[in-house]
Amino acid sequence: MKELSLHILDIVQNSVKAEAKNIIIDIVEQKENDSLVITIQDDGCGMSEEFLARVRDPFTTTRTTRKTGMGISLFEAAAVQTGGGLDIRSKPGEGTMTKAWFGLSSIDRAPMGDMAETMVTIIGGAPDIDYVYRHTTDNGEFELDTKQMREVLDDVPFDVPDVLEWIGGYINEGLAEIR
Repeated sequence: MKELSLHILDIVQNSVKAEAKNIIIDIVEQKENDSLVITIQDDGCGMSEEFLARVRDPFTTTRTTRKTGMGISLFEAAAVQTGGGLDIRSKPGEGTMTKAWFGLSSIDRAPMGDMAETMVTIIGGAPDIDYVYRHTTDNGEFELDTKQMREVLDDVPFDVPDVLEWIGGYINEGLAEIR
């Protein structure tokens, strides 16, 4: 994948398939430490220890339509090529945490990509799940919390085009402020 936002989309899709009700996407960019850390945490069904031990293998998947599950292994490779790495922790019935860290200034680091469009795709594709998207840089922090949005929107669904357009604009404005 050419952009880190597409890796995030892939991992979140795993969370959706795991029947998560809450998904947290946390991105921290620190120039001083030359680090970019992406953490995705969910409260889905989790993985058994046996499956967790094999999840980095590109031929491990829960899919029945094809026998490859390249997402985690590609995400890990993207991190490792910048001097970073990947950690996954999971417990059945409790959920999964995937954390990847990258050398922020590494020439081999893929660009972040369009996080506003990624979040619009994620929210529009599974609007009943609650998401927290937090992005922190040296200049500040932006956070989108769909639980708070639900209170304001009062029964207006998230998958309405006007709502998704507003979400995308809100994220772009928030990210512009912390860049």
